[in-house]
Amino acid sequence: MSKEFEIVREFEVDATPEEVWEAITTGTGGYLWPMDPPEPRVGGSGPFGSTVTAWDPPHRYTNRSEDVGFPVQSVNQLDHTIEPRDEGRRAWVRYVHSGIFTDDWDNQYDGASKHTDFYLHTLREYLTHFAPRPVAFATLNGPVASTAPDAFTAVGRALGITGDTPDGARVRARGPEGRLLDAVLDFRNPYFIGLRTDDALIRFFGRNHWGAPVGISVHDFAPDADAKANEAAWQGWLDGVFSQP
Repeated sequence: MSKEFEIVREFEVDATPEEVWEAITTGTGGYLWPMDPPEPRVGGSGPFGSTVTAWDPPHRYTNRSEDVGFPVQSVNQLDHTIEPRDEGRRAWVRYVHSGIFTDDWDNQYDGASKHTDFYLHTLREYLTHFAPRPVAFATLNGPVASTAPDAFTAVGRALGITGDTPDGARVRARGPEGRLLDAVLDFRNPYFIGLRTDDALIRFFGRNHWGAPVGISVHDFAPDADAKANEAAWQGWLDGVFSQP
C-alpha cells in the first residue's frame, strides 16, 4: 500500500554555508556518490531525472522526482536548508527526505532513516577533513552470502574491530591483502562502520539487515587515488570474508 514518508534531520557543522552548498550540489562524490550537478535554476534538471524546485545559493536547494525508477517508491524529494552560524564560520543544516513508498513501507522507511544518519555523518566528516579535495569514488557489494542475518558481524570481525571499540578510537584495521590501515573509527553501530584514514573515508553498509548484500564505498582523496584499484582490492577483501567456512 502506498504511503507518504518524511525523514527530517538537523545538525551544525564546522564549515561555511558556501562549503556545505558546494558539497551537496557539486561535491556529492565526497560523501555520498558522484552525481551530475543540478541545473542552477528552479525548473532545471536535477540528479537522476529530478527537477529543481528550490534554488537559492547557498541557503536552499530542493529537488523532486515523480518517476523514481524503483518499484517500491513513486515520489522522492530532497530538501536542504542552510543557515550561517558564528558569523558565517559554521553552518546549520536542515535536511528533509520525503516521498511515497509503495511497498514494504516499514522496511523501506527503516532502511532510509538509518542510511540518512550515516550519509549525513559522512557529509560532516567530508566537510571537516577533506573538502574540497577531488575524490576517487568506488562502491561495491558482497556476494549472496553477505545477505545472511549475521553478515555484518563478520565484516567487523574481519576488520579486527571488536564490539567494545568506541567511536573516535584510533584503530589498525585489516584491509585488503592483510594490509593494516591506520584509521579513526568515526562511526559504528550494528548497521554501519565508518573508517577515516589520512586520505580516505571507507564506509561499510550492513544492508543485510534489509535483505540486500553488504556494501562498501571508498571516498579516496589521495593525489594518486585509483578508484578501479580500490574497487578491485575491496571487492576481493569482501568476497574473501564470505568465502570462509
